[in-house]
This record gives sequence, C-alpha cells and structure tokens, in this order.
Amino acid sequence: MNNGERHYPLRGLLIAQFFGAFNDNAWKLMVALLAIKQLASQIGAGPEFEAASQAQTTLTFVVFTLPLMLVSIFAGVFSDRFSKRSVIVVMKVVEVVLMALGTWALYHNPSGGILPLIVLGGMAVQSALFSPAKYGILPELLPHERLAVGNGQLELWTFLAIIGGTGTGGVLLQMSGSSPWLGGAMLLLFSVAGCAASLMVPVVPRARDEGGLVSTLRGAWQAVQADHVLRLGLTGNVGYWTIASLVGQDILVYAKAVLGLSDSLSGLPLATFGIGIGVGSVLAGKLSHAKVEVGQIPLGAVGLTLGLLMLGTLSPGLTGTLLGMGWLGFASGFILVPINALIQWRAPQDRRGAVIAFGNIFVFGGVVVGSLGAWMLSSVGLNAAGILNAAGIAAIALTSWVVWLMPESFIRMALFLVTHTFYRLRVAGLEHVPERGGALLLPNHVSFVDGLFLIASIDRPIRFLVDRRYYEMPLLRWTADVMGVIPISAGGSPREILHALREAGRRLDEGEVVCVFPEGQITRTGGLLSFRQGFERIVKGRDVPVIPVHLDRVWGSVFSFIGGKFLTKRPDRIPYPVTVSYGEPMPSTATASEVRQRVQELGEEAWRARKSDRRLLQHSFIRAARRHPLRFAFADATRSRVSSLESLAGAVALARALRPHWINQYSVGIMLPPSVGGALVNLAATLSGRTVVNLNYTVGRNGIESMVRQAGLETIVTSRMFLEKANLEMPENVKIIWIEEIRKTIGTAERLKAFAMALVAPIGMLEKGVGAIHRPQLDDLATIIFSSGSTGEPKGVMLSHFNVDANIEGVVQVFHVGSGDRVMGILPFFHSFGYLATLWLAVNHGVGVVYHPTPLDPAAIGELMEKKRVTILIATPTFLQLYWRRCLPEQFGSVRIVLTGAEKLSERLACAFEDKFGIRPFEGYGVTECAPVISVNCPDFRAAGFHQPASRRGTVGRPLPGVSLRIVDPDSFEPLPVGTAGMLLVKGPNVMQGYLNRPDLTAQAMHDGWYVTGDIAVLDEDGFLSITDRLSRFAKIGGEMVPHGKVEEALQQAVESDEQVFAVTSIPDEKKGEQLVVLHTLDESVIPGVLEKIAASGLPNLFIPRRDAFIKVDQLPVLGTGKLDLRALKRIALERLSDG
Repeated sequence: MNNGERHYPLRGLLIAQFFGAFNDNAWKLMVALLAIKQLASQIGAGPEFEAASQAQTTLTFVVFTLPLMLVSIFAGVFSDRFSKRSVIVVMKVVEVVLMALGTWALYHNPSGGILPLIVLGGMAVQSALFSPAKYGILPELLPHERLAVGNGQLELWTFLAIIGGTGTGGVLLQMSGSSPWLGGAMLLLFSVAGCAASLMVPVVPRARDEGGLVSTLRGAWQAVQADHVLRLGLTGNVGYWTIASLVGQDILVYAKAVLGLSDSLSGLPLATFGIGIGVGSVLAGKLSHAKVEVGQIPLGAVGLTLGLLMLGTLSPGLTGTLLGMGWLGFASGFILVPINALIQWRAPQDRRGAVIAFGNIFVFGGVVVGSLGAWMLSSVGLNAAGILNAAGIAAIALTSWVVWLMPESFIRMALFLVTHTFYRLRVAGLEHVPERGGALLLPNHVSFVDGLFLIASIDRPIRFLVDRRYYEMPLLRWTADVMGVIPISAGGSPREILHALREAGRRLDEGEVVCVFPEGQITRTGGLLSFRQGFERIVKGRDVPVIPVHLDRVWGSVFSFIGGKFLTKRPDRIPYPVTVSYGEPMPSTATASEVRQRVQELGEEAWRARKSDRRLLQHSFIRAARRHPLRFAFADATRSRVSSLESLAGAVALARALRPHWINQYSVGIMLPPSVGGALVNLAATLSGRTVVNLNYTVGRNGIESMVRQAGLETIVTSRMFLEKANLEMPENVKIIWIEEIRKTIGTAERLKAFAMALVAPIGMLEKGVGAIHRPQLDDLATIIFSSGSTGEPKGVMLSHFNVDANIEGVVQVFHVGSGDRVMGILPFFHSFGYLATLWLAVNHGVGVVYHPTPLDPAAIGELMEKKRVTILIATPTFLQLYWRRCLPEQFGSVRIVLTGAEKLSERLACAFEDKFGIRPFEGYGVTECAPVISVNCPDFRAAGFHQPASRRGTVGRPLPGVSLRIVDPDSFEPLPVGTAGMLLVKGPNVMQGYLNRPDLTAQAMHDGWYVTGDIAVLDEDGFLSITDRLSRFAKIGGEMVPHGKVEEALQQAVESDEQVFAVTSIPDEKKGEQLVVLHTLDESVIPGVLEKIAASGLPNLFIPRRDAFIKVDQLPVLGTGKLDLRALKRIALERLSDG
C-alpha cells in the first residue's frame, strides 16, 4: 500500500461507487421516463395514466431489482474466492461495456424499446456482483474504530450519486431531445472514469481458497444462524429497503401525477431524499465515535415513520414534499450506517462477502416486494399519498418489532440522545476492548450515570454488577433486566455474594463483557478510592482480559457528589465534556492494587486531553470576577476588603501604568511580599501576557543576582518600604520599578477607565488595552519559579498556564472549596504553593485570601485569622510549630482545613496541634517542578452507612486526580511491587516544561516522560504515598545507604520534643566513604543520654552517629520557605569539624 493509499484507502472505492450508482439511477430513470412518455402519448392524463405509470415504473424497478436478487446468490462466491479488489475492477469494466451497449441501443431506437431494459437488467447483475465486494472490503481497509465513519462516507457518496443520477437522468433526456443516445454517451464517459478510479483501490488478499456455491451459501447460513445480532441486522436491512423501495417508486409517480413536475424536475424529491441520506450518513458516522452504534437504528426508524405519516397525511406541495423527503433521507442515514457497519463487523472475516451477498438476496427480494406493493396498492385504488401512509404504517410495525426483539437497542437510543445532547463524549483506547469474547471492565466510580457513559462508549452489550438496592427499584428493574444486570448485595450472605460472582464468571465464559466497579461505591471525596478484591475471584482460573477503565470529568456533573450535593447543581456547561479511557488489557492474574495503579495512569492521560477546552489563567480570572463582582477577594493589614471586580480593575490599572516600563519584555521580575499589592502586580503582569518571575528575597544578593541573570530580567517591581524592613540589597544592572511611585501615576480618570474595562471590555480588547505583547497559549510559560537552592544554585522551573491550571483543578477536586472559604496567605509568591493556592486557585475559584507579609509573626497572623474568619491555613511544619506555641485556640476557631508540606510533619507535632486547636493538619507532598502538589491527605467522608478514607497517618496522602506515581529501582528504573521502597517518579499535566536554560538538567530530571523526584518513597495498596527520604539525604557508609531522615526521627523520639532540635547531614570520610553529622540546639550534656536511648531502640549501629559528630548551633538553618537549608547544614558541618 503506497502513501496515498494509507491515508485515503477509500478514495478509489468512493469514486468508483459514485459513478456506478450515478449511472444506475440515471439510466433507470431514463428508461422509466421514456416508457412513461410513450404512455402519455397513447393514453393522455388522468387516473388511467397514474395507474399505468405505476405499472410501468414497477416493471422498470423489477427489471432492475430481480437480477440483483437472483445473482446475489453467486456474488458471495466471487467476493470471497477472489480478491475483493479484483472483483471491483472487473465489475467496473463490465459497467463500461453495458453503458456502451445502452448508448448504441438508444442511438438505433430513440423511443427506448426492449434493449434498454435488458441493459438495465445487466447493470443490476453487475451491481449485485459489485455490492458484496464493495461493502466487504471496508473492514479490510479500515480499522474497527473507523468502520462506522467509512460506512458514512460510502453512503454519502452513494446517495450523492443517487441525487445526481436521479436529478440528471430526466435532464439528460430532456436536453437530448430526439437523440437520447447523447445522454447515454455521457453516462459511458462516467463509467470509464469509475473504471479508472477502481484501479486506485488497495490490493487485498482473497478471504479463502476453497468453496463453491453450495458451501458458500451453507457457510453464510451457518454464520447468520450462529449470531443473533447479525441475523437481526440482516432482517432490519431487508425491512428498511422494502419500505424504501415502496416509497422510492411511489414518489416518482407522485412527482409526475400529483406535483405535476416535468421530466427534468421529476427527480427532485428523490434528489432531496439522497441529500438527506448523505447528511444523515455522515452525521451518524461522526456521532458513532469509533464504534458501531446500534442505538441509532430505532432513532432513525422513529424519524422515518414520522416523516412518512406527515407526507401521506398532509400531502404538502412541492416545498413541503422536498423538506419531507430530505427528512426521510436524514433519518435513513441513521439506519443505514449502523446496520451496514453491524453486518460487516459481525460477519466472519472469511465469510464476510458470502454473508453480505446472502443478505442482499433478501434485500433485493424486499425491494421487489416494495415495488410490487406499490403497484398492488395502486391497483386497488390507493393514490400516491395513500401509499405513503401505508409505508408509514409498515414503518411503525417494523420499528415496534425491532424494539420488541432488541429492547436493549431502544435503551441505547435513549442513551445516544442523552450522551450526545447533554454530554460531549470522548472515547480513548477503544481498540483495547476485544470485538468478541469475554472481557472484564474495571472503571472508577464517580457518579450514578457512569454505566451509561460506558454503554454509550462501546458497541458491545455490558453486563453490570449492580447493588441490589438499586436493582430492585421499580423504575429501574425493567431496564436492569433488559440490560442483563447482575444484582449483588454487599451486605448479603456469603452465599448470595458468591452466587453473583459465579454468575458474572458464567457471563464471561459465554463471551460477554462484564463490568465491576472495584471501588464498590461512588466517590464522595473526588479522588480514587481503594479497590476491592472481589473481581479477582471472578476471573480466577479464567483466561479473560481485565481492562482498566477511567472516567474523567464526570466529577462535577449533576450526577456526582461534588459539593456534597446530588442532582441539585447547575452544570458548568452544556454539552458537558466526559472522557472514557480504556487501557491495555491486563492478565486475569492482575491484583486490585495493580489495576488501581493503571486506572490512575489512565486518569493522567485523560487529564492531558482537557487542554483543548481549558482557559488561560487570566481568562478564568476575568470570567470569575465578572460572574461574581462583589465577592470578597483579598485583604491584608492595610486593606480590609477588596472585591473580585476591584481586584480585576486594580490589576488592569497597574498593568496600564506599568506598560511603559515593560515594553518588549516577555519576562518581568517581581519582589513583593504576600500582600494585596503583591497579588495585584502578579495579576497585572499575567494579564499583559508576560511570564512572571517572583524573586526569592531570602537567598541574599548573590542568589537574587543569579535568578535575574538566568531569567534575563530587565526590570524588578518592588517596594521601598519592603526593602527597608527586610534590609535587602538589590542587584545591579537591572531597573527597579517602585510600586509606590507607580500607584501615584494612577489618577481618578485612569481608575474609572480600568473599572469600565474590567466590567465590559471583551477579553481580547482588555488584553490589548493593558499592553499585552502577545496572547499566550496554554503551553506558554505563566511563571518561572526558582527552586529554593537547598542543594545547589537555584534552578528556574518553567511552569506553563496548563501546568498551573491542571494542578489547581486537581486540588479543587479533592478539597471542596468555594466562596465561603478564606485562606491565610502567608506563603510568599516565590513559593510554588503560595503562587498556586493563595493567588490563582483563590481568584479563579472564589476563595478569599487574607495576606500577611511574613509567616514568622504569629501574633498578627492569629489576630487576622480570628478577625477575617479564615477557614484554610497553609503552612510548613516549622511555621505550624510556631503557631502552636504562640497562637490562641480561639484564633483558629473558624479554621476547617490546615494543609502542610515541604518537610516531614512529625506525629508529635500533629497530635499537639490537634490537641490545642482541634484540627489535625493534612500533610501533602509536592515539588516546584510539579507546580507543586503531587499528593495530599484530604478530609474523610462520613455519613450513615458510608466511610471513605481520604487520609492516612504517616503518609502524604494519595496522588491528585490527573497525577500518576510510579516507584522504581533507583539504578535500573524498573517498577517495584506495591509496598516496596524505591525512587518516586511522577507523571501528569502539572509536570514542568523544564529548567530554564538548562536542557542538561532537564534531561537528568526526566525519564521517559516521568519526572524523577529524587525522593525515596513507598506506595501502599490503597494508593497512599509515604516519603522515606531524599536520595540526596542518604549517607553511604561502608557501602550501606543510611537515611538522614530515619536518624533524625530516632533522635527526636529520644528527646520527646515537639520542636525539631536535630538536623542530620553527612560529610566525606576517608575510611568509610561518609560519616553522619548532627546539628542540634540542645545542651551538650543531654547528648550522651540521647545516644544511649537510640542505641537501645534497636537502631542499627551504622545509623548511630559518633559522639564527636554532634554540633551545637543556636538555631537550625532554615530557608525562607520553612524547609531545612541542606546546603547550610553541610557547610556548617564541614567548617566546624574541619576546625576540629
């Protein structure tokens, strides 16, 4: 297959089919019109003419259709015994010969006669042999997920040809005048073009080598008998074409006798019918979403029935008839595409041509019956409009019969309507679901309608295990029985549970698809729950694929429990986007924890697909501010309240004032503490399309100069008052923009203009008005955040808009925050979580922020928290310890969530904090490179009959939605089993774009798309993560790895201190490679006792520091973020021990 064939494998087939169908219909119409014209000259107008016209048209249709039916018996043999491509080419050659003969016949007898009818019969024979090859080759040229779309394209071009042929046949005849052979000559040219196009069809092998007519028919019959769904598909196809034949013949007479159309216009109704089929077919194929959607069949049947009854009852004029015929065609597209795709899919590959030909025998028989039916109804006195009503009644009967035989298709129709009206369904990995045979689906459980999304996403019936309480509800029982639901009761007896599991196993053995929700209940926390092991019992001893499935974005729909509500929420948008992802099949020996891990990874992959409809950070901010303009946004010690609209207007005003200072700068520096002013400058910079660089002012002048140099900053926005209080020195070669001076330039007129722009200006105009140098995309940088430099020179972490947005949405999904919440903003904006949580998460999700410039002021912080009724506190354990010592319990009375991270939260501090304030801090884990949150403990859900743990002591929680974790061997990077300590890797849309100007460091930090954290961690079977230590915080002593954190923990326990008084590092040692060094703040006299305690605790001798390795310091070195300064630890150890 050449390059063109790979990309457009149907191109040659579609062109060949177009010209073939065009010629069939044009020639058939020309023959019928010549006969009717002859009748008109003999009989004249009137009832006799209408009846005679029906008879003559019936003869024409029968002459074309009868050979189709008879020759189809042999067509299957040719289609399977020879390459379908060869059959297609040969039949197109035959078509050229027939068109040449027909042209010659009209040349010698312009009035028609018998020879054009014989040519018409020959074209029917050619079409009968062509049809199985045409349809049978589709599954050989297209993958299964493209089959419905391919059928839609084939039907589109077929009925475009029908339109052209039906509409052109009369025109050609009329234009040819007394020389109708000229019209035949035109059709001859088209047949030559079709023959040439057939040579473009890719070569395919023949299906089988043996078998004659009898064996072919026997094989087709056996295939149809063995497959109930295939049998129903073939039967439905016959029913449709019987009705279509009846209507198609009748409408031609209707056009002449009732509408009084001329020869050139008589084909218009059938032409609009063809247009409708083309549009309906394409839409049906598109809406099938890579599957064969049988739910479209009853939908199309209902549309067909209504259209027929409308035409027959109302008998509209020309315009109404054309609209009605277009509607009939549109509805037909929703019948033809799924039926043809279903037959091609279900027919065995080596018998596909035979099955299609076998079905065609009955289809063409139905066409003959329809044609004869039109003649018989006319002969008993029914006029053309009455025949349409009769067709409508037949359609009602056929639709009722289909629903009675296949009630599941009716349910799929309802699901099709719902999922394509109120939801926008995206399906990924459909190829992982086997077309045949048993399979077990294991999805996450997010809402009450998860099963509906699964049913709508694949074309195979699914048998669900459903809680018996729901199964026995009167409104659901009938539907559940139709869908083959397997009821199970978690609170039932072991015998009842075992019976349900055995029934599920039996269904798998019978080749059906079974679905179990391994979480056992709908998540109320927003995160992935623990997976139960019941499904392992179902597949034990069975060789069936276990398919992990992930449902994304369902959390937030009206059927989920977001916000603790069900069905009482207003959807964010309609249609609401939902993604269903199917993973690669896992063996039946897969454990619950392994499947859960894979479902989590599918969630990460699905989250990336959200990018197509996510917004830039500043656009979300603008929309949120305009939606709730009066909502509380910010406050600090100098400003008691700033509303959402005021914050937007203030950012607009600042951006306009800063525009002359930021000309041609894509990155701008900001050095301001957590405050309303600091937040507004950050928002202003982002509104103007620039990348924000918040400089870490705690690292000293050298560190600031390094950041300025790396980021290529030309300006820094800061405050004189702040620099004086912090006693900071600014770097040279950079322009300082004083915020106090900028504020003075913003007068009343400018403020009013900013308010007007904030309130009503279109987003594009607003951005242009604030001096945006370009409109960034989601992958463009929102910020560069420099790492704390705890282990070396600060590295610039590049975070895009999508990185930050994805992390915000993940946090919001598990922490249900809203307009009633206020967060204490004490983390600086150069801290990644300070930038995320106390700026963008807050402004885009309606959370108010109360800022204070330093986290080391517990008196002021406690007062602000009480006064502003703060509900969320975010701080490191070092700061929590400070507040525990200095703040009053009543000052934390409004707090409902305390989040902590950046360093380990000791159990002693957690308990002490809970004892004093009544709130246990939730420990999380993150790194700047991941924007920053990776995992977090969350509030458990408790209700009558429910307990869903979302936190576990001693861990840093479960990964955020959209984030995937993997524990690997640090040397080989091979995945390790659950519960085994190893290197932690992270993957997700929150992972950075890379390190600024350091592709070498970026390459080291990434491994096959996974971020290498450098942390040693353990992931348990329920998905909770425990951090053991940094790989860099290990000492290699005598070839053994000794974790600093383990030693620190033992030392802290020995002194039973709530404050951190020990910090462990290591320095080179000539004998053993490295040695442990301990910095402490205790009296030297207590150290011998500490050493005795940790020796008695069972700690290995290698883990016990030497007595002379303890160094007393006034205080442990800490970074501005609250984390231990590891570089300073090592430096102090080297200096003090080398001085000796």
